[in-house]
Amino acid sequence: MSYLLIGNISALIGHDCVEPLVNARIRVYLPALQARGNKQTAKDMFSDMQPLSAKEVLLKADRLIAEAVLDSKGNFSLSWNEVHLFTEELELDLCLDQLPGKNGSTRPRNFHLSRLVLHWKRNNAGYVGAYAYVIPADIWQQIYANAGAWVVTGLVKEAPGRIGQPGLMVEAYNALSDDVIGKAYTNETGRYYLYFSRKEIGKGRMITVRNGQVGTGPQLYFKIYRDGQLVWEENKKAAEHPERKELSHCSQVDIVFKPSRVKKASDWLSELMTLKSTRKKKSGAYRLLTYSSLL
Repeated sequence: MSYLLIGNISALIGHDCVEPLVNARIRVYLPALQARGNKQTAKDMFSDMQPLSAKEVLLKADRLIAEAVLDSKGNFSLSWNEVHLFTEELELDLCLDQLPGKNGSTRPRNFHLSRLVLHWKRNNAGYVGAYAYVIPADIWQQIYANAGAWVVTGLVKEAPGRIGQPGLMVEAYNALSDDVIGKAYTNETGRYYLYFSRKEIGKGRMITVRNGQVGTGPQLYFKIYRDGQLVWEENKKAAEHPERKELSHCSQVDIVFKPSRVKKASDWLSELMTLKSTRKKKSGAYRLLTYSSLL
């Protein structure tokens, strides 16, 4: 018999935003011999993921039965032939060589997710199961911090209460240096994910925040583009708001904008030439009418 395991792994940013783990790897292991037959506890099933050293990963290599790469939405699908009982527990681990957006330092980051007996469903081909895991916000924040990386996400709306606007480009500036530190496009729901690391915020100076600690995050202000045309730009002073200062490594910033009348110089010149040409034609027609009436 064969086994098919499908599922999703994502992480929380704040309280309500989920970030898919793009290009992460999930691994499935047979349990260690000493763990077989032991009674499973709720703590084993629902405890937060724990980091694994390189030595711990190496020691379980002979127990690996399947591995898969997560897609752009954090989904995975992996299969293997029967090498264990469907009532037997399995171990699930996660490997993050790179953070989403290929952000921050690149190195193996291995974590133990869970040790549990999956709920398998029997079909003609074998057994099918499902597994999902959401990394808690505080753990995800620490992973980003250790990698020297940031993710800023939010919804882009044209007015309060309206739905998010898809297909817009969000451009973020570091208020300390006025440098662009990241660009992102809004998805079908109007949400953007902006990624940057220490090298993008290296310019500018540090700011001492109120509690006396030196912050490392940037202060951001934004510009919005539609089809390459600037439609809205934020006043730089917006970066001085308390919620924009020293942004944490995983932050949410919603953007509500009102499109401004920003035109390219070439468009403005074209309209001016058209206006002058129209005025000349009207003036010529008026003189012709005057001469005709005198004859």
